[in-house]
Amino acid sequence: MDVTARPEGADCRGVSEILSRVGDKWTIQVVVALRLGARRFNGLKREVGGISQQMLTRTLKVLERDGMIARTVHPSTPPQVEYTLTPLGHSLSETVRQLADWAAENRQNIEDHRLRYDADHA
Repeated sequence: MDVTARPEGADCRGVSEILSRVGDKWTIQVVVALRLGARRFNGLKREVGGISQQMLTRTLKVLERDGMIARTVHPSTPPQVEYTLTPLGHSLSETVRQLADWAAENRQNIEDHRLRYDADHA
């Protein structure tokens, strides 16, 4: 028996967990905000409308743990912390941009389908 073999479905569960994480609405918005350069916490909070301080803190920690962002503390009084995308985070931002482009291009078509479906199934 091969002891390195993974149980059936282990790869799917791992991929699902990652897709769930990177597909989270806050993750996407933080990645988009950092796409153009470094941001400090309050700048991110302003750019990511509707996010609470607690949720932004949690999202940043998860993204840092996953290697998507880097956190840099600048020695000053008070210390200034800024966040940037890592190369891994930049690769995600490109994928997110492509998905956003697709959504923008197809938004009206999808809305038309929804209206037809709702009319047919009322």
